[in-house]
Amino acid sequence: MDRQLGAADSVAASTFSEVVVDVQPSFNADVHSRLRHSRNSINSSASAADNKKGRWENLVLAYKTLGVVFGGLVTSPLYVYPSMPLKSPTEDDYLGIYSIMFWTLTLIGVVKYASIALKADDQGEGGTFALYSLLSRKMDIGFFSAKNLDSNSIFHEGAENKSRLGKFFEKSILARRILLFIAMLGMCMLIGDGILTPAISVLSAMDGIRAPFPSVSKSLVEALSAIVLIVLFLLQKFGNFPRKEGWLLLGGTVLCITGSEALFADLGHFNRSSIQMAFLFTIYPSLVLTYAGQTAYLIRHPNDHEDGFYKFIPKSVYWPIFIIATLAAIVASQSLISATFSVIKQSVVLDYFPRVKVVHTSSNKEGEVYSPEVNYILMILCVAVILIFGEGKDIGNAFGVVVSLVMLITTILLTLVMIVIWRTPSLLVALYFLVFFTMEGVYVSAVFTKIPEGGWIPFAISFFLAFIMFGWFNGRQKKIEYELTHKIDLERLGTLLSDPGVQRVPGLCFFYTNIHQDGLTPILGHYIKNMRSLHKVTVFTTLRYLLVPRVAPEERIIVRKLGLKGVYGCVIQYGYADTLNLEGNDFVNQVTDCLREHIEKYLDCLPSNPVDIQEEISALEEAKLSDVIHVRGKTRFYIGKNCKRFDRIMLAFYEVLHSNCRSALPALSVPLSQRIEVGMLYEA
Repeated sequence: MDRQLGAADSVAASTFSEVVVDVQPSFNADVHSRLRHSRNSINSSASAADNKKGRWENLVLAYKTLGVVFGGLVTSPLYVYPSMPLKSPTEDDYLGIYSIMFWTLTLIGVVKYASIALKADDQGEGGTFALYSLLSRKMDIGFFSAKNLDSNSIFHEGAENKSRLGKFFEKSILARRILLFIAMLGMCMLIGDGILTPAISVLSAMDGIRAPFPSVSKSLVEALSAIVLIVLFLLQKFGNFPRKEGWLLLGGTVLCITGSEALFADLGHFNRSSIQMAFLFTIYPSLVLTYAGQTAYLIRHPNDHEDGFYKFIPKSVYWPIFIIATLAAIVASQSLISATFSVIKQSVVLDYFPRVKVVHTSSNKEGEVYSPEVNYILMILCVAVILIFGEGKDIGNAFGVVVSLVMLITTILLTLVMIVIWRTPSLLVALYFLVFFTMEGVYVSAVFTKIPEGGWIPFAISFFLAFIMFGWFNGRQKKIEYELTHKIDLERLGTLLSDPGVQRVPGLCFFYTNIHQDGLTPILGHYIKNMRSLHKVTVFTTLRYLLVPRVAPEERIIVRKLGLKGVYGCVIQYGYADTLNLEGNDFVNQVTDCLREHIEKYLDCLPSNPVDIQEEISALEEAKLSDVIHVRGKTRFYIGKNCKRFDRIMLAFYEVLHSNCRSALPALSVPLSQRIEVGMLYEA
């Protein structure tokens, strides 16, 4: 069940990631049809809501995106020119730089992100991991592949009419691993962006204080920047050159498009129309004019490029502009921090990252999330980057590596989406890929020369994060494989319960379990063998996270008889924007009410004795009044001598992660006296 749930955290939906398939084919088909109905109702209601949104509402949303989404883009003029290694630049040099920045903003900003990428959302979510989620479900190559799931699986989408590329990925383990690596690298780089954007934005803005006060040291500016960042994070819980030289300058020029990935990653916070409107009619023309003004000033004052922003500000408005720039840098930091929270949430949902607490900061917007643990880690890393690598050019070099790699990864994944999902004509796909892969590939080759000069920072961060992700992913995969191999099917359960030594004790038991194909978790067999008992009424409860914003209340709890006396199955479904208020007696009452209703409807459809119906309902009520307990499994891997050394290391690391990540049952507000944890060792 490994998943966090509860109103206190206000977003249980963001941290559960067990994909399950239910016990009986009829149960599975029922859940399948209900889910489709739920999805259709969600989509139809969402469409109706979008139709009701007027032009003014989109304008208001577009205004709100200016800070949350575009903060990184609008503050890029603070550090683009200072990050370039210019030596005695001429007018032609500056005009060439401006030309490159104009076409970079136009092609990557307008064409790629605003016009294409925003259409490749995954249930309203954007970013590289959302693209991977979309592809993995369509091509059936995700964490739970077709070999692990029943053919009726509700998550097995697009089984028919698959493209040749999709079939290739299904057959090739190497191709799937490369795609997963690319998606993980993109996610890690975006998190690195969330660390470096606050550092370089705030540091560049605060550096403006040295112009009127030359005596202010660089160390003091760094300390002030660190203080501003700490305050920002604490408030989160409430966003034509010579050939070689020209090529090297691209490492600084690419910074003009920083924050463009947030335009896509923050899609869950707003809607496509508002982001497009704000970018095309406000951000894009403003950036083009700002860089034109900077370039015009630098043509007349060619040696002021190291402080190309504050130098061209008139003295009469210097301090107001300084304050605005500092505030804009803080907002820019917020935009990438928000994007980092979103991508962490997506990876937790897909079970590629350890469970962390994720809180929805808005009851109206699905994508506005906050994670305390991630927030404090980002704060420490941001401050460390400023204090250790205070030189703006070093951070700029690191920033360039992040920006260019994330853009390139998005281009690759978008190309796959065009081929596999959109079925875009081959000529258009080839045109898109050649233009953007070539353009961004040149940027990547340029920034790679900066690795010794600060460019190694994002790689160090990404390696650390990728190690965590791979360790978690590997452990979860081993766990699922073991459970599929040692599952308890209904026939086996019946055999266990028919043992004269196994007693059916009074009471109601909620047994939290993952249901795989036609079987239950092996912990159930371990529990019965050792406890020699099972409650008279046992409800095998599965929490199912759905990749939809909200699940209709009538579709939230689905129950079914499992063919054995007093044994039922229960699936609790919810989306990433749902808040589950299933606490204490409310939770028990909701489930038992659904069971009672199901017993009446189920038996009405079959020849049955009304007395039997009443007896079953009476047994349910009697069990609820007698005693209620909640049982969950707590598994660990037993790493034997036959286990390979690599597996020993990775599984040991997984155990460390698993023992320190968020749990599931405590958030249900279950009293300690009603809570039982059953330990079991899985042999690796």
